[in-house]
Parts: sequence; structure tokens; C-alpha cells
Amino acid sequence: MSAAGLSAAFAASCPAERDDPLLPSDPARCQRVAPIVAQPAALPLGAYERQLGTYLRNFCHRDEAAGWVRDKTVRDTGPYVASLIDGEWDGSVRGTHAPVVIWYNAPMAAWIKANRREADAGRATDAAPVPADAILVKEMYPGPASRCAGVEPTHLFPTSGAAVMVRAAQASQDGWFWGWFGFDDASGWTPDWPADPKTNRLAYMGFGQYCVNCHASARDHFTFSAAKNMAGEPGEPLVFLSQDFALSQDLADSHHTTVVQARDDADRLDTPLDSYAPAFLDAFSGGETPAWAPDSASVDRMPSETYDNVWMGAGTPTASGQFLTSDQCLGCHDAGSTGLQFDMTAPNPHPELTGALLNLSPYGTWRGSPMGLAGRDPIFFAQMASETQRFHPDAPEGLVENTCLGCHGIQGQRQYGIDRQLAGRDCGSFSRDMVAAVPFPADNPSAPHADYGALARDGISCTSCHRMVLGDAATQANAGTPRNACVEQRQALLNPDNSGFARTFTGSFLVGPADRIFGPFQDVKSAPMQSALGIVPEHSDTVARSEVCGTCHTVHLPVLHDGRTVGRVYEQLTYPEWAFSAYRTGEGVNGEPLPAGRGARAQSCQDCHMPSENADGTASRSKIASIQEISNFPQAEFAKPAEALDLPVRAGYSRHTLVGLNVFLIEMAQQFPDVLGIRTEDPMLGKKGVPGLKLTEQRMVQQARERTATLSVERPKIDGGTLTAKVTVENLAGHKFPSGVGFRRAFITFEVLDADGRVLWASGASDRAGRIVDAAGQPVDGEVWWTDDCSARIDPLARKHQPHHQRIDRQDQAQVYQELVSTPAPAGPAQCGHAAEPAGQLTTSFLSICAEVKDNRLLPHGYLPTEQRVAIARALGAGAEMGEDAGTTAVSDPDYATPATGAGGTDSLTYAVDLAGLDGTPATVRAWLSYQATPPFYLQDRFCTAEGKDRDRLFYLTGNLDLTDSPAPDWRLQVGARVEAHVSSR
Repeated sequence: MSAAGLSAAFAASCPAERDDPLLPSDPARCQRVAPIVAQPAALPLGAYERQLGTYLRNFCHRDEAAGWVRDKTVRDTGPYVASLIDGEWDGSVRGTHAPVVIWYNAPMAAWIKANRREADAGRATDAAPVPADAILVKEMYPGPASRCAGVEPTHLFPTSGAAVMVRAAQASQDGWFWGWFGFDDASGWTPDWPADPKTNRLAYMGFGQYCVNCHASARDHFTFSAAKNMAGEPGEPLVFLSQDFALSQDLADSHHTTVVQARDDADRLDTPLDSYAPAFLDAFSGGETPAWAPDSASVDRMPSETYDNVWMGAGTPTASGQFLTSDQCLGCHDAGSTGLQFDMTAPNPHPELTGALLNLSPYGTWRGSPMGLAGRDPIFFAQMASETQRFHPDAPEGLVENTCLGCHGIQGQRQYGIDRQLAGRDCGSFSRDMVAAVPFPADNPSAPHADYGALARDGISCTSCHRMVLGDAATQANAGTPRNACVEQRQALLNPDNSGFARTFTGSFLVGPADRIFGPFQDVKSAPMQSALGIVPEHSDTVARSEVCGTCHTVHLPVLHDGRTVGRVYEQLTYPEWAFSAYRTGEGVNGEPLPAGRGARAQSCQDCHMPSENADGTASRSKIASIQEISNFPQAEFAKPAEALDLPVRAGYSRHTLVGLNVFLIEMAQQFPDVLGIRTEDPMLGKKGVPGLKLTEQRMVQQARERTATLSVERPKIDGGTLTAKVTVENLAGHKFPSGVGFRRAFITFEVLDADGRVLWASGASDRAGRIVDAAGQPVDGEVWWTDDCSARIDPLARKHQPHHQRIDRQDQAQVYQELVSTPAPAGPAQCGHAAEPAGQLTTSFLSICAEVKDNRLLPHGYLPTEQRVAIARALGAGAEMGEDAGTTAVSDPDYATPATGAGGTDSLTYAVDLAGLDGTPATVRAWLSYQATPPFYLQDRFCTAEGKDRDRLFYLTGNLDLTDSPAPDWRLQVGARVEAHVSSR
């Protein structure tokens, strides 16, 4: 058969055609529901969707007698392109979405006829607003349109569902309720509320939906509607190339369809264990499953990501819309949002990862990072439970939760305080319960706080960082406003003696106006964002400075004891560690020079954690958004001009990878998305992309292997019955390693092997639970803090741990790079501070840090001596103690560093093995460095100092986590390469 004949045959077969017309089946019901459908803001989302579903399933929108008007016929939204593949023609839809027939209710039709005729095309804007009760129903059909163009539209069943726009000018900034509706069970459509705990999908409907990624490009009012498309009006719709000779009965869906159609978003990316691991139970509960330990059916699940939707309200943005959820940004700043050219992607070079494309967009790289997961981090919530229940139950009301959630739940905590200020109230206390607040059912007790819960669960999100203002001028311009009143109180609480930049420590930065957002690029196209959110993007030099990271990654906290604040300490000094190293840029937040100047290896935090270079060192190039442009999209009528929309390719595009080495958190997210309430498939790129959590893990492994630390071994020698070997570790990071929260640690494993590879002697060996063990498999000092039943601490005032070693000659010794701190003494006045001698017990409490017991974490290269560190600390607005605290504790090791001379970058130690105790002849030695973001002693302290759902959830997640084939088997992530050396005799 000829191509023309094939075309005619397939075109005659329209899968959407029905024998009988599909018209309103119950006009009285339609009339009853119509007023409800016209008011999408009047009902909770789930309830409204049910009413709208009733209206559409009864085809009430096809009631021409009630004034509904439709398009002339099915029309394409872009070309249908044929490709010759393996000798056969294959066609694909290249429109912005599937072919459509749009139905317009009477008010919408009247507005289009009055404002969108051919003569209106040259007007700069439409003066008339869209009526309050206007509705468009965009029915979608198989492509190309020629398949069904000859069928009377009322005989067509919308096989690809319908996109719906309902005017709601008083409800949201863009003025519309958006949604996708599936007409039959096969579509998978259900109301978004209650959320589906299996999929945790991006909502099908709602305000501030991703639809604006295209519709914000419209000239005005977010619609490209034209009168000439409508039945009875003069003119013809736009026509696109349609190579329909290549029609296939097995057509691929348009990208728009794959985005909105239901799918199993919460698919596990890795499979967990089906029961608690015996090694885990042995380590943490004496080999028995505790009576309180949950199973997969009873574990408490975090609220679904589907509920996390906080949009910009109508009118000029004010402080009441200071913070938004990331779903307001993903439409434009996620890859694949249009499905045409897939900006912000690269071909996937990793055959072990599924998906054809790497999603390099801001949303795609951030969402699966620890920052994107911060508001759902089960380790954090268990820590906070320990702080409130065991460590500081007598603290002033709200102090602990407000302090902690001011970082991990920053958007919810901040917006809650702002809204109270706007209402003339005090800042209040943001609580753990508010983080779990959801809007469904509408009468549930948490519903009034649902927006704050959604903002908090969204993590360290887009508006957390891109609203930030730093520096003297910006501080002066933004201080004293309702949006900053509560954070200024936070500054006074946490940093009372600091000034300047140091006043912003512990995430206590100010924010700019709600109608501004800050980024690193100049001359940005502001029209789409301004239309969609009422926000103007502006260039800011600050965004590219390390201080953007330093405000949160310098954590200054009160020391609580018996309900009182007895001092203040630096719990985390990652930014100062960088500022005191060879990697420092030598500039302050205002661009002013700092003491000691620029370091020999100067790089910003962003250079490592938000790379803007390719592997070959060239600057990465990309657009920074994916929107409907003029130059490379199918034509749309009544769009903004090209100069307002066409995006340039930017050099130095920074990826929001934002990773350290916390593979354990990422593995939990991959194996238990249903428990964390997250989706694992990108909502815009879909299955075309490598899952973001997999890409995050791959980046973490790359960071660990190539850019964190290296280890080397001098050739071991045997002399006088002793084997000796010198091991050297070099820190490649721009701060201490490990850095961040104080419980992170790294340790060296050193093994002596015979010619058959059998281990004869080992230091730093570990068991299946990640505990460092001796030759008999027993945990060494520092690995176990509690009895098996958590009834008592084990010799707490002895503060047993592994000291910093220069020489190791026993298998119960190990070189562990870590920070350990202690509580105040159990009796007498609390003597806390930098110079305090340890008198209490080892603690993992962030708010009990009275004295430092040990800090031998690897220093970065070029670490400055104390005097210069103190000078920089003072220049940043902090006290001398910041420079002093950033040094070392309990380390007396000339090749490591000294407080007076600084230096740093490496550490060496000698292993001395008595050959008389070996069952074999040494042939080689092997050594490697391991990292643990959540060491066993830390987990045990969570299980023994907290109770309730947050502790139970962490126990379930860690006890059922399968790390066998992960990058971190047996709870240890390898850093750098394993090294071996042959044994020689003198």
C-alpha cells in the first residue's frame, strides 16, 4: 500500500471516536454543580476535584445550549515528525502537548471574541480582565490531529484526558486553577486528596501549578486562546507540519501526557530487607526485636509530598508570601518541563544508571540532595526527639524545636513567625507537630498549619537561599521589617555577642522583599517569572560567595544545663574551617579583604558543591530554565515577544548537586520512599531521566573517591620481629574532614595479609553494623555507649574512645578522625567553653556541648595558626573563641599540625605489628579510609535517648536498610582508593 493509502487507512481509524455523541447526560446535575465548579478556592482541593470530576465525566462542559463553545475541530499544537528508523517509518508528536479540542464556557468565549481576534494580535496587552467565572477545558487526543480531524468533536472521547483552567483571580498570583483530568479508570486519575501514599505524585490539580512554564509566556492572562480557533468564528487555526504518512497504531504519548498520566512515582530504587537484619539487632538491641519496633505496616510514614503545595497569593507579593514550596519553581527550573528540547540535560554516560538523560537542572539536582531532603531527614527528627525528650525536657518552651527547625524546616518556621508578626502577635514557637501538618481532611487538628508543614517538609528549598540578603548595605535596607523581625530575635538569642556577618550564623540571615529573588546572572528574562509569581529576578554578587553557605554551616548554639543557658559554643564550623584554610578567597561578605588574604588554593564552596565546570575543566553551558520560547517552540498566538522569552545559553551554569558524603540518607530515600513520603521519579522529565536520588548517590561516590582524601603506604619493613608501615592520609577538601555535624567520622583500616590474601592482623576492622572491632570481633573503646537494653550508660565518666594515634601496635586500636564532646559535670556548677576540661559524659546532644574531648579531624591544607584564625574571626564579627575552637583537641602530633604554626593537610602514623603473634607470614599490607555519616554509637544513642514515632521510624529504616550492594556495605563508605604494599625485610 502506498504512503498515501496508509495515511488514509490510519486516519480513518480514530481511537477516540465513539458511535454516539458524548453530551451532558444529566443537565439538572450539571446545573447544580456548575456554581461549585466556578469557585475552586471555596472548597478543599479533594472536595473540589470530586465536584469537578462529576461535572466533566457527565460532559457538562459540552452543553452548547448553556453557552459553551468549542474549537472548530481537533487541532495540533506542534508538528508530527516522521523518522526512518531501521528501515521503518516512525512518527512522534512534537507539539507542546497532544492535539486538542478546547471548550470555552460563555464568559470565556465572550472574552476571547472581544480580545483575541486577528486585529488584537498587535496590541501590547489586553485591558479587559478575564471574567471571574471563566473556564477552559482542553480535551486531548492521539496525535497527529489528522487521525480524528474528520470526526464530529462531540463523538470524541478525550483519550488523553483534559487540561482544565478555571479563573480564580483572587486565589493566586497567576489567577487560575490548573489541572489535568482523566475521564476513565484507565487514566489513573483520582483526586489528589487524600494523597496516594504509594505514588506521592505531583498533584494533578491546584493553584500555582507547573502549567505556567508555558502559559507564563502568553502575552497576558496566561492563555494563548484565539477567536479563530472557535467554531463559528472566521479564520483557521494554526497549521503545523504533519508527516502523517508515518502514522503508527502504537503511538508514543506526548511528553505532556507522560507527565500528567498516573505512574508509580514511589517505586523503590533499591530493595530493602524484608525483616530486621540480625547484625543490626545484635548491635542495637541484644539480638532481639524490641516490642516497640515497627514493621512495614506499622511504621509511621511522613506526610506525602503531594500535600507540599504553597503558592503565591493574588496581588502584589507581600511578606505573607515570603516562602513558597519548590513545586512553584519546578515548572521552569526542572528539565523536560516542555518535553521538546530537554534543556538542562546531558546524555547519561553511566550505563549502570537507568534513564537516557542526566537531569542537570536546579530542581533536578537539588531535589534528591541532602538539602532537598532536609525537611524529611529521619536522622534529624530522631535527634530532635532526643533533645526534647531526654537531653533537655526542661528547656524553655519551644527553644529546642524552634532552634533546630529554623534550619531543617526553615521555610515553615520562618513563615509561621512572619504571619504571626503580620497579625500583630509574637513570633511563637514552631513545633515538630507543625511539620507533620496536612490539609486533609479539612477538619483535622493540624489543618490550620498545613502550609507551614508543607514549607518545612520542602527542605532547604529554593526560596530559602534565593531570598537571602547578606552584607552591610543589604542588612541595613532589610532590617526592621515584618519579614525579618523574628529572625532578628533569633540572632539576638543565638549570636548575641556577634556582629556583621557572624550575626547571621545558624541560618539567621535576613531576607529581601517578597517580590524579589536573587541569582548569579545578569540580564535575565524576568517576564515569565514576574507573570507567574509576581517576582522579579535580580542579579546578586552574594549568591556566588561562600558566605551564602557559611551563614548556615556555622552553627552557634546555647549550652543548656538544668533548663538554663550556661554558655554558647560552635557546634559546626565548616565555613570558618574553609576561611582559615588555603582554599579561602580572602574576602568578606561585602567583598572587603580579610586578614591573611587569599589562600594558595582559593576556591569558593560553590566551586566544589555547585560545580560550574565540566570534567575537562571547561565552563558548563546551559539555559537556566525551560519555558515556552519563541525561537524553538511551535508557534503560539498571543505570546510575549521573543526578546522577553528566548533564553540565552549561559556559561558557568552551576549545578545544584550540593552533596557531601551522606550516602546512608540517600539509600534510605531510595529504599523507603513510601516511608519518607517522597516520589523517586522526576515529575517533569519522567522515565527519560536518571532518577535524581541515583544521580545524587553517584555524585557522592565520585566525591568520596576523587575529591575528598587520599591514602598512601610506605613500603612496610620487617626488622627485629616487628613489621612496621607508615600510612599517610591527605585531606583534599577545603575544610576539615569530616566536617559538618560533630558525629561524622572517618577511620583507617590497616590489614596484614599472607600470600593467599588471608588477613593475619587488622586495625580498624568492622562488623556488619559498622562498629570498629578487635581481633575477637568485639567492639573497641568508644563503639558502644549503652547496655543492650538501654537501661544505663557504660562507665559514662570514663569517656572511653579512640585517642589520636601516632603509633598503633594493637588490634583494639584504630585511627579514628572525629570530634567528641562532653556534657557539663553531673554535679557542681557548669564550667563550659573553649578552655573547659571535660568533666561530664560523651554526648551527641547539640545543645549540651560543654567541653571538647577530642578533635583530630584532618585539617585542610594551609590551615592558619591560632593568631591568624582569631584575626579573621574578629573581622567576620565573631569572637576569638571561633578561631580557637576551630583548632584541634587532644592532638600532640608534629606531622599533623600545631596550634602555633597551623599547616595541616596530612596526617601520618606508624603501624607496628609483632610477628610473634601472627598465624602466618606477612606478604602484603593493605589500607583504606572509610567514612560514616551516622556511626553506630550515634545510632545507639538515638535509640536509647528518644522514644515515639521518630525514633521508631529511624530504627525501622536503619534496621531494614540493605547496604549489601550499595557504595557503603556494612555501614562504611570508602574514601579514595585502597592501597597495598609488599612487605620487605631489611
